[in-house]
Amino acid sequence: MLLLAGLGNPGAEYAATRHNIGFMAVDAIVRRHGFGPWRSRFQGQIAEGRLGEDKVLALKPMTFMNLSGDAVGDAMRFFRLEPADLVVFHDDLDLAPGKLRMKQGGGHAGHNGLRSLDAHIGADYRRCRLGIGRPGERGDRVIDYVLHPFAKADGAWLNPLLDALAEAAPLLTAGKDAAFASKIALILHPPPAKPAAPGARPDKAAKSTPKEGGNGV
Repeated sequence: MLLLAGLGNPGAEYAATRHNIGFMAVDAIVRRHGFGPWRSRFQGQIAEGRLGEDKVLALKPMTFMNLSGDAVGDAMRFFRLEPADLVVFHDDLDLAPGKLRMKQGGGHAGHNGLRSLDAHIGADYRRCRLGIGRPGERGDRVIDYVLHPFAKADGAWLNPLLDALAEAAPLLTAGKDAAFASKIALILHPPPAKPAAPGARPDKAAKSTPKEGGNGV
């Protein structure tokens, strides 16, 4: 079984914030693939469904970002999952808005949700990094930025990204993380259409025309 964990903060006041793009990602997958309803379990909200033939559990921790590992760790221990069975969707300040990168393992780069996960399950899980950009280097500006709602103009890249992510999600069940990222890039930036092949040449059959110099009437 694959566990898809989106990171974010509970409550309506945080629902549209940049820090909650992980919640938005799993919501998009759940909607696209017809998962069951959300219900409370493992200190979070879970929804069960399938991607292709594979059973999948989507999880949104309700512990607030800094304690995300409490909920994810509970679910992993209950189902006896390994880090390779977990894909975490989270915001990333070091990627430009709309960019997506997949990686497995590594540091938390100051992200408190990832820091909590590392403390509970180790660092060797799969991550889907969702770029939100960075406002500046001062810590207070970063906190305000990630906890602020997306601007209306961000919908131009955010909605297509979430749609593409949901469409490509079945590739995650086979561990094809690179193919997943490549498919999203292809959906968002399709190659230019090839020029149409030249049409058939006109029929060369000559039409009968009177010859000049013939006997006129």
